Amino acid sequence: MRLLFTFIAWLSFSVVSAQIPAPKYEFRGVWVATVENIDYPSKNNLLAEDQKAEFIRLLNMHYNNGMNAVIVQIRPAADAFYASPFEPWSQYLTGVQGKAPFPYYDPLQFMIEETHKRGMEFHAWLNPYRAVFNINRSSIAPDHITRQKPQWFVNYGNIKYFDPANPEARAFVANVVKDIVERYDVDAIHMDDYFYPYKIPGKEFPDHQSYLRNGGGLTKSQWRRSNCDSIVSLLHRTIRSTRPSVKFGISPFGVWRNSSADPRGSQTTGGLNNYDDLYADILLWMEKGWIDYVAPQLYWEIGHKSVDFETLASWWNANSYGTEVYIGHGIYRANSNNAWKNRNEIPNQIKYVRSLDGNGGSIFYSSNIFEKNPLGWNDSLQSNYYRRRALIPPFEDLTMKHAPKPEIDFSGIRYDADGAKLRLKIKNLNHLTRNYAIYIGEDNKIDMDDDSALLTVVPASIINKTSIDLPVQKNKAPRYLKITAVSTTNLESEAEDILLMK
Repeated sequence: MRLLFTFIAWLSFSVVSAQIPAPKYEFRGVWVATVENIDYPSKNNLLAEDQKAEFIRLLNMHYNNGMNAVIVQIRPAADAFYASPFEPWSQYLTGVQGKAPFPYYDPLQFMIEETHKRGMEFHAWLNPYRAVFNINRSSIAPDHITRQKPQWFVNYGNIKYFDPANPEARAFVANVVKDIVERYDVDAIHMDDYFYPYKIPGKEFPDHQSYLRNGGGLTKSQWRRSNCDSIVSLLHRTIRSTRPSVKFGISPFGVWRNSSADPRGSQTTGGLNNYDDLYADILLWMEKGWIDYVAPQLYWEIGHKSVDFETLASWWNANSYGTEVYIGHGIYRANSNNAWKNRNEIPNQIKYVRSLDGNGGSIFYSSNIFEKNPLGWNDSLQSNYYRRRALIPPFEDLTMKHAPKPEIDFSGIRYDADGAKLRLKIKNLNHLTRNYAIYIGEDNKIDMDDDSALLTVVPASIINKTSIDLPVQKNKAPRYLKITAVSTTNLESEAEDILLMK
């Protein structure tokens, strides 16, 4: 009952009149970092019930802000926030790597279920090659892969990495991904920008012997890019062959290449880029169709003299090869300089992203900053930009499974001072349905492609448990509603019509 009451309260945030423009389809995500307990859990020694309570509070906050997805780091350093046959329990859960949560539960299973109850997507965020976060102080379990296969790894700075040139290491990572996709109902596998690590000045990444053994006549830079291409291609094939409804997304550093080095690059003058420094040829991966979405980390402000947010957002949008683009916003930078003291910075970034034809949405780094409501941005999202809920862009995977058209028992609509309460029952609830979308109009020819027609999105988990709050007054009541079932891959069913008044 506590969960139901929470949802009833949320529904007041989930709807908005057509007067406030917002796209029907918009990805609205938040990164939840677990390494070093940045975002979750707050401490590495919490009991299971406290971990659960923290995650529910985190989800509720983001749902209230209008988000429809969380990207949760479940493998920060060749360890696991779930019961893995390949890797030990993460030290960021229990303080000691290899020690299970107490009382025992599976955090990943719990997080997925709670996320889906709210109609949100769960993206499992993995670091592909980081194996030990700090070789001087990290907890390392006896069965950790670095102890079993020390020849697969290299130390760079204080971090231990898989050698990206090692095909056995790549196969190991692919098996970890396959296991997650097989056993857990994740909506996506998500990887960030740590393929080859960020360079340490004056220190070369220690892969020269690997290069001498199998460089194949390529320059070292070409060879390193080829190694990254190999893991991305392998993961794409692994996910597609295991469960094709699962998306594969990557969040690269914000600059692919500057135009001074490559005519295809952006009109920027950044000192670091994906192609030459991190050996990640994101354009190739998108051109080949190896990833389903890209989330470039554009953590700079509008008007930055070297790496302007608008310039980069426009460039990624224009160079996506049809891949979904979700722009990464650096909300954590609030108050860090004069530009980020401007309360309009994030709202203006959202508006600019929405102005780009075909852009799919936004992701914010990271979860913890929202606890502070920086510069009132939570309020801006709730009252304006994300007040009306949005559907995530559909994923037209190989299965193309639609949820069934809803069969509805309409009980009526009741008006009070706060608006309307819609009473109905869905007779054919189905495991393929994640949400129900409700559209509004004056006749039964509602144009569901018109952004303004979407009134709200209601999680399937509560559709039959409570009346649905609608922000319409009796003297402005619509005549018709259309309701569709939205599948787990965000494909809509045919609509069922409801005549509210004759």
